[in-house]
Amino acid sequence: MYQYTDFDRQFVRTRAAQYRDQLGRFLEGTLSNDEFLPLRLQNGWYVQRYAPMLRVAVPYGELASRQLRVLAQIAREYDQPSAEVYRTATSTQAAFGTENMPTGYGHFTTRQNVQFNWIPLAKSADVMDLLASVNMHGIQTSGNCIRNITSDERAGIAVDELVDPRPFCEIVRQWSTLHPEFAFLPRKFKIAISGALEDRAATSWHDVGLHVLRNEAGEIGFKVLVGGGMGRTPVIASTIRDFLPWQEVLNYIEAVVRVYNRWGRRDNKYKARIKILVKAEGQRFVDEVETEYQQIVSVDGAPHTITQAELDRVSASFVPPALVAPAQEATKNVAPSLSAEDEIIYARWLKQNVAPHKNPALRAVTLSFKRLGHAPGDATAEQLDTAAELADQFSAGEVRVTHDQNLLLPWVRADQLPALWRAARKAGFAKSNIRLLTDMIACPGGDFCALANARSIPIAEAITERYQDMDELFDIGEIDLHISGCINSCGHHHSGHIGILGVDKDGREWYQISLGGSDGSTLSGPPVAGKVVGPSFGALEVPDVIEALLDTYRRERLNGETFIDTVRRIGMDTFKQAANSVRHTAEAELV
Repeated sequence: MYQYTDFDRQFVRTRAAQYRDQLGRFLEGTLSNDEFLPLRLQNGWYVQRYAPMLRVAVPYGELASRQLRVLAQIAREYDQPSAEVYRTATSTQAAFGTENMPTGYGHFTTRQNVQFNWIPLAKSADVMDLLASVNMHGIQTSGNCIRNITSDERAGIAVDELVDPRPFCEIVRQWSTLHPEFAFLPRKFKIAISGALEDRAATSWHDVGLHVLRNEAGEIGFKVLVGGGMGRTPVIASTIRDFLPWQEVLNYIEAVVRVYNRWGRRDNKYKARIKILVKAEGQRFVDEVETEYQQIVSVDGAPHTITQAELDRVSASFVPPALVAPAQEATKNVAPSLSAEDEIIYARWLKQNVAPHKNPALRAVTLSFKRLGHAPGDATAEQLDTAAELADQFSAGEVRVTHDQNLLLPWVRADQLPALWRAARKAGFAKSNIRLLTDMIACPGGDFCALANARSIPIAEAITERYQDMDELFDIGEIDLHISGCINSCGHHHSGHIGILGVDKDGREWYQISLGGSDGSTLSGPPVAGKVVGPSFGALEVPDVIEALLDTYRRERLNGETFIDTVRRIGMDTFKQAANSVRHTAEAELV
């Protein structure tokens, strides 16, 4: 993991002190709400439906166990609303069937951050001080700036990796933090970097996506994608550079963001993202970026060129940890002594939750945070503490937040897999559902977010409850189910094999179902936005629609065919008929 320097630590602490002063002036009334709004947003503080929401930055998903423990402390001591706020929230939600809203937990997001939903604003400066004590903050997790840099959760350990992207992620993070030219962009700006053959970072769905590759001469560089995004207008990013030398990546991103800052729309926030500019201007956008880039390199003297010495300095923080040498048999999965039933459970866990490692004596293990009774990605204070203990015991004190809202242990010795499985099972993290139906992505939705049109969490819960049989989940096979509570697409419904979008019709919650989306991974195929299968459905109908779609797949699939492959082979019509039959049945029952 990147090791903060004295400058880094002082920077974070100074920012926390600045925020405390700003908060104090706001609470005293000497700073108006309009004046305080951009200041709190710059530190990750939103005001949601019932209470403030804090978004904590987790650059490229890496967390140390000591940081997890501080997140657990925040959940335990600060993620607790006042009695009045909680009564208001629960009384409102009771009308929708939610009588008890959970408090005292963190929420892992698709952008590898951590959010808290109940921290009183008056205590927010105390939380910032706590975060700063372990080199954490909320800087640029909100606002119209360059957001948290994301990457592959297997960065540095993946067997299909060409180059570890984390040093580049860190260099881009440092360059973009409080960049004086890009503090007030037309809209938020997201960058993802991948160094592997498989795109596990969904780079095509980002404002800028960078893919490490080698040219014919064997030189390292980046393929540059620009203009991806979800929301009201889903767009797949366009390749504007097939090969960019790695030394030039900051100069080139600077050119991209300058052009966007100059020409991006500021009169309409729904058309302000760079994807709209790229789509509207096409080659003109690419030409202007190249012109700006040549200006930066030739006239300005290429001020952001990365030297080998700087890359080496940052890369030194990402040396694999020193682990106790594993036994000779560590290159194999050691089988524990188990009952016949547990042997099946353990074998499934090895298949779904354990991935190969660049070091053949190690494995990467995913802890599942998708289980009945918890919203996808939620972790209580106790669970965060337990995850920290597992990281210390089995993964050199490190975890990674995944794009799919789970945690990954990147440094697990193969001979310790049985012990880890037992410990994770006891903690409730060993559900072997990774990449299966119940390993769904979901945003917090209308239970918390003031922007949401409908709730996501009850839909996720209803589907999870229906599909608890592991035999059935394994029969269905690998599938991406994504749920968003509104068109802002925080649940990435556009890229789901099955996508669910909450919509508002006359003050009531309805849901659109889409099929055939892809995030660009090997399982999903080329990135593409899903297509809506029919009219919107009521909340009670959604689980039946999902069941009808899956039954259709199981009836139509060829031997070994995945859900997404079947959808692409037979087309949408058969699935549309299955989904719409649920509506017709419901209408007949009402009559």
